[in-house]
Amino acid sequence: MKSTSVRRMALAIAAATALTGLAACTSDGDPGGTGKDDKSASSGKGPSGLSPVAALRSAEKSTDAADSAKVESTTTMGTMMSMTADGALGWGDGVTGTMTIEYTGGTMADTMRQLGTTSMEARYLSDAYYARMGDKFAEQAGGKHWIRYDYDDLADLGGGSGAYLKDQMQNTTPNQSVKLLLASGDVKKVGEEKVRGQDTTHYSGSVDVADLAGKNSSLSASQLADLKKQLEQAGVTTQQVDIWVNDQDLLVKKVEKGRMATGELTQTAYYSDYGVKVSATKPPASDTQDFKELLEKQGGTVAGTTS
Repeated sequence: MKSTSVRRMALAIAAATALTGLAACTSDGDPGGTGKDDKSASSGKGPSGLSPVAALRSAEKSTDAADSAKVESTTTMGTMMSMTADGALGWGDGVTGTMTIEYTGGTMADTMRQLGTTSMEARYLSDAYYARMGDKFAEQAGGKHWIRYDYDDLADLGGGSGAYLKDQMQNTTPNQSVKLLLASGDVKKVGEEKVRGQDTTHYSGSVDVADLAGKNSSLSASQLADLKKQLEQAGVTTQQVDIWVNDQDLLVKKVEKGRMATGELTQTAYYSDYGVKVSATKPPASDTQDFKELLEKQGGTVAGTTS
């Protein structure tokens, strides 16, 4: 593998692992709903007769307070990649946990196959996250299997988008999807549905990506302006978000769907076992390569580098 490929792979991993926070896309139809007329559902009440907004405020609070959950997700991002993720994440004091990511299609999976594996373990800690690669990658990266992504270094990846990546990596939690709908001003109740045997209420809405980035991140004015410019250049405006909430006011399913310049993006996530014990240990330093140092060794720099 050429040095530029090593660098591109490291950057692509950073974006893919944080995809939940970077799923900025343009709305493209019904994201897995029931096919019911949204207009007839918009005036419906949520659980216990609550309005959709009041019901979602309760769900946001309950999901946030749960502190941890098991997570399963599938993501398709145009021709670039399709992937699955499975593990447990905690958010009581920043995002922590361990996920197993499997690349199942697209150019990303093809590149991973060249490295001898399509599976990757990701560990989230308070100051950085770690990605474990295969043996062939280690041969091209100083013999070390783990890549350490310092959140501050991620902020330098590319102007506003890099700063947003850092912010989302440290702050994205299941209740953020509920906040998206609350902030959109476009939330509708679709109806009651079964999700993996649970009784749930389905809510749907469209959100303005750039506007919500400003509301749900700690970006400075200049970083936000830079991010909005990048989104406009990519043709990104809004995305569709659907969530399913159970009778305990906990999020059990989320679907985000839309279209980007590189093709359709769809992400479906399931949440279960709220309150589960979560652990993530730092990999051995002797087997870990810092992302910034990897770029420098491969002839790149962190600042201004794009995937």
